[in-house]
Amino acid sequence: MSSFEHYERELSELDHEIRKYAMLCGVNLNNRYEIDACLNEHHDAWSDDKARETLKGLLILRIKVETEMIENGETPPSFLLSPLAE
Repeated sequence: MSSFEHYERELSELDHEIRKYAMLCGVNLNNRYEIDACLNEHHDAWSDDKARETLKGLLILRIKVETEMIENGETPPSFLLSPLAE
């Protein structure tokens, strides 16, 4: 179990960073295919693309926090319903 005690705040901060890196990488967060591609498709050139690797890590972390929330009986907020611009 992680040390996340304030899931809503943690997810809000993660979402902010995810949106920032998605914009830098040109990943449309409203397009599930683009999110899945970022998570699942390996590109040799991505090792030099730190922004895309960071985005992938942030997306994985968000999934882990959501999973922990569900395991604790809480319902995570939808990412796509979060504001896309802050």
